[in-house]
Amino acid sequence: MTYTVRIEPSQHTFTANEGETLLDASLRQGLLLPYGCRDGACGACKGGVLEGTVDHGKAAPHALTDADKAAGKTLFCCATAHSDLVIECREVRRATDIPVKTLPARLEVLEKPAPDVAILKLKLPAAERLQFLAGQYVDILLPGNKRRSFSIANAPHDDVFLELHVRHVPGGLFTDKVFTTMKARDILRFNGPHGTFFLREDSTKPMVLVAGGTGFAPIKALVEHALHEGLTRPMAIYWGARDKAGLYLADLPAGWAAAHPHISFVPVLSEPAAGDGWSGRTGFVHQAVLADFPDLSGHEAYVCGAPVMVEAAKRDFAAAGLPEDAFFADSFEFSADALSAATA
Repeated sequence: MTYTVRIEPSQHTFTANEGETLLDASLRQGLLLPYGCRDGACGACKGGVLEGTVDHGKAAPHALTDADKAAGKTLFCCATAHSDLVIECREVRRATDIPVKTLPARLEVLEKPAPDVAILKLKLPAAERLQFLAGQYVDILLPGNKRRSFSIANAPHDDVFLELHVRHVPGGLFTDKVFTTMKARDILRFNGPHGTFFLREDSTKPMVLVAGGTGFAPIKALVEHALHEGLTRPMAIYWGARDKAGLYLADLPAGWAAAHPHISFVPVLSEPAAGDGWSGRTGFVHQAVLADFPDLSGHEAYVCGAPVMVEAAKRDFAAAGLPEDAFFADSFEFSADALSAATA
């Protein structure tokens, strides 16, 4: 059985097969709804069901609460239709604008700027090029039909290598290999690009860019793309980590801020080590943002990191006046049984 789904306010329609998620059905027919992890964990694809009924599927309780369900919300990456539907969400663009590919890549560079962070630089075959938007991610394909997702840390114009920032998760199927046996010239396979976390270039609003840990990877891509395009919208970058080692590329955003008057950089440590000699900001990174920007009503926020940080930022930024459609997030799940972007 198939069901007809209409999207408001665009009034585009698509059909969904029985048991097919609304996101998969829309992508199959060239319509791109907002999404991130595709596994019910990040909440990026949350939208309204105006008419009809759905099965909410495997949505995680923190991403789709009982209050959300009562308010007619669902996660399109998990929900399946039980009738014809009218749904409400912001379409991002046509999914066919950028093709998703499965490609091999050779590991050219493996760096470890921190004890638990590796930077992989992958080289595509000479005849291939990956089109992507700054901030999107790719899935590394592993044996047993498993995959692990990592944000692309380089901007599209700088595509000699595909750069990934990998945090070590002990017991992780992929990250254990990265930190033990992986070496230059190893061959990996990936699928991508994925995700709707990218810079909204048609806006003129000042931006707050918030990263937690290796959530700096897509923020790096966004900033480098903005600089390449000559965008001069104010960009306030906040990078939070547990200790100083977690700010594994701190000189880079500090350099952007020194060279460009429209960019500022604020590093924040939640638990600085005794030997860090830290005299900077401490506490939760999103609270540092609120201390500096108590009124976010005229801003856009781009937030990347662990789900607890993303959810707290979304809630507290909204309380500070940030419009719902001005919050963009990439929620990273770290686990040995990978869930979403930047996993094990």
